[in-house]
Amino acid sequence: MPTRIRTSDIDAAPSINRSVGASAPLSRSAMAYVLAGGRGSRLMELTDRRAKPAVYFGGKARIIDFALSNALNSGIRRIGVATQYKAHSLIRHLQRGWNFFRQERNESFDILPASQRISEDQWYAGTADAVYQNIDIIETAGADYMVILAGDHVYKMDYEHMLQQHANTGADVTIGCLEVPRLEATGFGVMHIDDHDRIIDFLEKPADPPAMPGKPDMALASMGIYVFRTKFLLSELQRDAADPHSSRDFGKDIIPYLVKHGKAYAHHFSRSCIRSSKEASSYWRDVGTIDAYWEANIDLTDVVPDLDIYDRDWPIWTYGEITPPAKFVHDEDGRRGMAVSSLVSGGCIVSGSSLRRTLLCTGARVNSYSRIKEAVILPYVEIGRGVHLSKVVVDRGVSIPDGLVVGDDPVLDAQRFRRSEKGVCLITQAMIDRLG
Repeated sequence: MPTRIRTSDIDAAPSINRSVGASAPLSRSAMAYVLAGGRGSRLMELTDRRAKPAVYFGGKARIIDFALSNALNSGIRRIGVATQYKAHSLIRHLQRGWNFFRQERNESFDILPASQRISEDQWYAGTADAVYQNIDIIETAGADYMVILAGDHVYKMDYEHMLQQHANTGADVTIGCLEVPRLEATGFGVMHIDDHDRIIDFLEKPADPPAMPGKPDMALASMGIYVFRTKFLLSELQRDAADPHSSRDFGKDIIPYLVKHGKAYAHHFSRSCIRSSKEASSYWRDVGTIDAYWEANIDLTDVVPDLDIYDRDWPIWTYGEITPPAKFVHDEDGRRGMAVSSLVSGGCIVSGSSLRRTLLCTGARVNSYSRIKEAVILPYVEIGRGVHLSKVVVDRGVSIPDGLVVGDDPVLDAQRFRRSEKGVCLITQAMIDRLG
C-alpha cells in the first residue's frame, strides 16, 4: 500500500496559485540538487539493473522526472543530479530527456556520478557527502539557495513557496513535511514543531514514531526536501565532514544538528502541492515496494485518478521517444484487440487481445487470444498468444511465452516469480528463462 498523506485538513484547500508577485521569484536564484544514487532494494529485481529513480512510471516517465519537473515548473534553471548505484540507465535517460538547458541563459544541468573526487577510495558515503563532494561545482553555479531533493517520490509541488517561507523566516534549514499514518512513519524522519512551525525535535526513522499533538494516529514526516542558503549549507557540510563520528547523512547528522543548534522550520506540503481541477486531494507517493509501485500505476487507470498526469499547466517532462501511434487490430469473437480503463503508450500493438485496468509502456506488444488484467507492463515487452496475466509487473524487454498463466494459482506463482505480500507478481526475463 503506498504511503498516503493525510488529506482531511487540505482537501478543501484551493489549488496553489502558480503565479508570483511583482518581485523576482527566488527560484531564479536557486539550484536544485537531486539525490538519485539509491538502489531502492524493496523493489527487488526491478532495481537489479537500474537505480530506483530510473524505474519507469506511468507509461512514459521515470520516477525521477517528478522531482525534476517540479524544479523546472517552479522556475529553477540550475539543476544537479547525484548518481551512484547502477547509474547507466538513469544517466542515459537524463542525457536524452533533460539536455535542453542552455548556459547562455544562465541555465545548467549537471549529472554528478560518484567519482572519487575527495579521495581515490571514497564513493558517496551518505546523502550529505553526495553534496559535499561536489562543493566546487555548486559554487560555480553561483546560486543563492539550494533545494535538496530526493529523486524517488511521485508528487507535484511548487518549490517557490518553500523558498519564500525559508527567506521570510530567516531559517537555517526549511524541511518539506507531510502527515502520514504513525505506524507507517518508521521509514521517515519524524519531527515535532511549535505553533510557528519551528522544529523542536527530529528523529530519523524511529522504531516507534511519536504522534502529532491532538492526532494520535498521525506523525509529521520529512519528505527529504531541504532548503538552505548556499553559503550556509556549504559551511555546514564542511563542519560535518570534519566530524569523524558523522555518517555524512542529512537525516542522521545535518538535520538533527541544526534542530538542536540552529533554526529549523517545517514547510507543510499542503501549502505548495499542485492540484489540477481534476485532483480532489493532494498527492504524494513513495513507490518503494512492489505493492506500492503496482498500485500507484494501476490507480492511473481510474476514470478520475488521484494523480492527474494530463495537467498541461504542470507537465511531467521526460524523454519523448519517437514512436508510431498505439495500434489495436482484429475484431472477431475471441480475438478482438481492445482496452478498457487502460493506458497504452506509443509504439504498442494490441493484436486480438483484451486489456483491463492495465498500463502498457512504450513498444509493448500483446498477441492474440491473451487476456491482461491489472498489469503494469514495462517497455518493449512481448506477450505471446493465449497468455493470461492478472495483477503483475513485467520488467522491460521480457518475452512472455505462449500460454503462460499468472494470477490464478498463488502457490505456483510464488514458486516461479517474485510474489508480494498482497499478491502482485513481478516477472523478469531471468524468471521466465528458468521455466525451461
